[in-house]
Amino acid sequence: MMTILLFVLIALGSVIVDQVTKILAVKFLMPIDTAPIIKDVIHLTYSENTGAAFGMLKNSRWVFMIFSVVAIIAIIVYFFIEKPRNKWCVISLALILGGGIGNMIDRVIYGYVVDFIDFRLINFAIFNGADSCITVGAVILVIYFVMSEIKAVKNKKNEDNGN
Repeated sequence: MMTILLFVLIALGSVIVDQVTKILAVKFLMPIDTAPIIKDVIHLTYSENTGAAFGMLKNSRWVFMIFSVVAIIAIIVYFFIEKPRNKWCVISLALILGGGIGNMIDRVIYGYVVDFIDFRLINFAIFNGADSCITVGAVILVIYFVMSEIKAVKNKKNEDNGN
């Protein structure tokens, strides 16, 4: 039960934080375009993204909506069928789900995704909270799978050595 609660709270929290920050970006950043937090390092810059994460594949709204719906359903189905117990797996899936829902809401309502985090130090694409959730969730999930595989190999090796 705690696993389901953690999953729902993180996913829901991700969606709420994402949507609130996007509403604030529309209200306060759209009229001024950009606001430096640390000049030439990180700015808050209003942008409308008709593509995928980080502006890839512009003007493919329906492709992303279909892909997002399939991914959202797949995560939910996986979660309830597999019932993962590892907290890192649960957290990663919830972050990816919340980010996917957050960007899906924008695509449905606006026809584009509101982006506003402008990391200029390395000339990176403008992104948003949902993109961050998806990216962090994916990184955690990869680390979880790599660590699980390492553990399985060590256990197999110990079994083979009679330990």
